[in-house]
Amino acid sequence: MRDDSKILIALLAGMAAGAALGILFAPEKGSETRDKLSDSLKNLGDSIRDLAAEEIENLTEFKEKVVENIRSKIRLAEDDFTEEKAIVNNVSDKAERKYNKAKNS
Repeated sequence: MRDDSKILIALLAGMAAGAALGILFAPEKGSETRDKLSDSLKNLGDSIRDLAAEEIENLTEFKEKVVENIRSKIRLAEDDFTEEKAIVNNVSDKAERKYNKAKNS
C-alpha cells in the first residue's frame, strides 16, 4: 500500500474516532446518539470501500503493465532465438555441404 493511502486511511480512522467520541459525549437522547454513530460508521465504511476500490484499480493497472512488459520481453527473446536459430542452421548447412564436398573429392 502506498504512503498516501496509509495517510488517508489514518485520517479517515481519526475522523471516525473523533466523530464517534463527539457523538457519545453530546447531550442527546440515546436513540439519536446511536443513529448518528451508525451514520458515521456507515460513512466510514463507504470511504474505506471507495479507497479499497481505488487501490484495487491501481493494482490492476500495475499488473497489466507488468504482464505487458513481460510479454514484450518474451516476444523479443523469441525473435532473437529465431534469428540465432536461422544463423546456426545456415552455418550447419554450409558445414554439411563442405563436409560432403570434401568427402566426395
